[in-house]
Amino acid sequence: MCAVSFLNLSVFALGGEMKDVDGATGKQNRIEIKDFAFNPKTITVKAGEKITWINRDEEPHTVVSVEKQFKKSTALDTDQEFTITAGTPGTYTYYCSVHPKMTGTIVVEK
Repeated sequence: MCAVSFLNLSVFALGGEMKDVDGATGKQNRIEIKDFAFNPKTITVKAGEKITWINRDEEPHTVVSVEKQFKKSTALDTDQEFTITAGTPGTYTYYCSVHPKMTGTIVVEK
């Protein structure tokens, strides 16, 4: 019975992942954190679009808005993601609080 419950839980989790992929519309705004850098360093998005960072380094990193224009991430371990929704049009600069020389820019358009 326990094995059946575990199997059902796995199918449910996979179904959720598939739903998220199928439900995605428009371009993906992804920023990869690798080799102690944000790539791309600058990204342009439309207001209301989601932006996702994914840490590909072995070291933890954070995403922190210089002017506190969006919530900051927790420390992201390898392969962890952090997503925000782009707000008011403008230019948003951010950095890694663990490695402050790592910086990036988001340009939000209407």
